[in-house]
Amino acid sequence: MHESHILKNYDAELARLGQELEAMGAAAAAQLEAALRALEQRDDAAAERVIAADAGIDARESELSHDVLRLLALRQPVARDLREVLAALRIASDIERVGDLAANLAKRCRVLNTQPAVPAAAGLRPMADFAIRQLRDVLRAYVQRDVALAIAVRERDAELDRLHTELFRALLAWMAEDSSHIGAGTHLLFIAKNIERIGDHATNIAENVWFIEHGETPLEAREKRDASSSLGD
Repeated sequence: MHESHILKNYDAELARLGQELEAMGAAAAAQLEAALRALEQRDDAAAERVIAADAGIDARESELSHDVLRLLALRQPVARDLREVLAALRIASDIERVGDLAANLAKRCRVLNTQPAVPAAAGLRPMADFAIRQLRDVLRAYVQRDVALAIAVRERDAELDRLHTELFRALLAWMAEDSSHIGAGTHLLFIAKNIERIGDHATNIAENVWFIEHGETPLEAREKRDASSSLGD
């Protein structure tokens, strides 16, 4: 009876970890959406709210990391239980980075708002929508332990790479038209790269869903279509 009680408590702790990650991920996705709206609407107050809210995501990641370490010390999980706990730690770190990247976007939004409106900024929307979909889908894959959906997210990352490369080229061409575009264009390039990196974090989460189910079974290297780093060669 005592052992059964311990196992039930442990299962409850694992379930709570999952719920905390789900809430943290939803907050990060909302942050990204809010940051993009602030950019499109040139809304400094909204950008400031995104920046301020990042501390909440950081605090959640810190608390979850503490909970994971406590579980490791007290329960000493093995096999799948150990994979669940380790994956939670990794996923929390990826979500925290998504929050940081959304806050960085909001900070650049404040700078862009000091300059005339930039039509080229509209090109960020398709990328951001895709990244948000990736993030929401992979969080659903984690909650439901849906490996097929996780792998689909991982494979779709190549499309986000492609969108980033297209936007990178368009921004470089726009900056080349007029030297006065360089300042704003540079901020937009950094924002686009941040959105592409959010896709990479979604892919990391997808790989952790695989890890939970299959252990260290290696996955093939994923396709990359981001050619922006080679465009200056």
